[in-house]
Amino acid sequence: MLKMAPTALLDHYLGISRLLAGQLDFRSAIKAVGAEVSHIIPHDHLDVCITMVNGKYHTAYETGLDTAWGEHAPALVANSPIRSLLWGEVQSMLTADAQVDPRFHFENAFTRPIFEHNLRSRIHVPLKVEGEVIGALSCSSHRIDFYTAEDVANAHSVADLLSPYFFALRAADQAKQSAIVEAEARAREEGLRLGALNLTEALERERQRIGMDLHDQTLADLTRLSRRLDRLMQEGEVGGEALEPLARSLQHCMQDLREIIEEAKPSVLQLFGFSQAVENHLDRSVRDNGSQIRWQLIDDTDGLIDSLDKTVRIALFRIAQEAINNAVRHAQASEIEVRMRTGAVGIAIEVCDDGRGMAKPNRHSGGGIDNMMTRARLISAKFTIGPCRDGHGTLVKVQLPRGAAKPKMPGESA
Repeated sequence: MLKMAPTALLDHYLGISRLLAGQLDFRSAIKAVGAEVSHIIPHDHLDVCITMVNGKYHTAYETGLDTAWGEHAPALVANSPIRSLLWGEVQSMLTADAQVDPRFHFENAFTRPIFEHNLRSRIHVPLKVEGEVIGALSCSSHRIDFYTAEDVANAHSVADLLSPYFFALRAADQAKQSAIVEAEARAREEGLRLGALNLTEALERERQRIGMDLHDQTLADLTRLSRRLDRLMQEGEVGGEALEPLARSLQHCMQDLREIIEEAKPSVLQLFGFSQAVENHLDRSVRDNGSQIRWQLIDDTDGLIDSLDKTVRIALFRIAQEAINNAVRHAQASEIEVRMRTGAVGIAIEVCDDGRGMAKPNRHSGGGIDNMMTRARLISAKFTIGPCRDGHGTLVKVQLPRGAAKPKMPGESA
């Protein structure tokens, strides 16, 4: 080959730099500079292979000829004919005839394109950024013994021009792939969450339906039996002393059933709003337990909770309901405070008691707490449980971030 004048060589290098500008992917970049590179290093086939960040795989992008190297991506670096270059073991590879050069032929080496496209004389130089090999530039000719050491030096210069640009493309591609993987993972997680939320909503409807059926039929039947039992006792047809324990048991069953119905269908929540429903449940729980617990409810939300989606409101109510039940029945508390507030981070509901607390708040167990945690996750809320602010008792807190739940649309049924 004729030796090129330095000024002409410089012009071609500048031309490569100009052609790279604005190219947003590997394939268009190598095709854009292929003709300009041919003025510096004549070739029948030109390609760059870019190693992935993990260093185990690489992808080839080519111009001049379309070969199987460019069609099989990603491929193992260990099977590449130029793996010694990609591993940094050599600084360049120059061969007079790649078809017979033993360096290119080893077990599992993917050399088929060398024969299919009659690639003979070849140059390979690394693409490096800050000493790290990120790939390789390869030029091939159909002619045997076509390239010289001077061509290798020119190939190094071209590679130095290409390396930073291809490094930036690799970084952008890696960021794009990571973003896609993360978005897909989030979509799957959101799909599962919404599916579980829809299931919870369906279960809540079924729970309310069962509650109404129990009220309209089962509780009515038990009430009739109770009245009939009272008449038998009053008329003296059967000994009153024998029936009195049965009557007490029946009354207890009816009371338990009323509580189940009330919890299954939170009518106060639907008719009067969230704050009133929580206050009603708190008052009734303390009264029915027969305890002398002092309680207070502080609502600083200005009714914001009632503007949330129905499913979210019910989930928050169930969490508050369970936390109150635990405080009344198990905590041996003398005071309970329920506080609802809003802030920059969203809506928070806190149930705090001065009871005996939890022995291992970070390793809690029990269906009630697990249910609260599950309900919180389904509405993308944060759930925490631990000691109250003074270090005593138990604090249950659920925090719904802004934007986690859609507001109720005008005209939507409660």
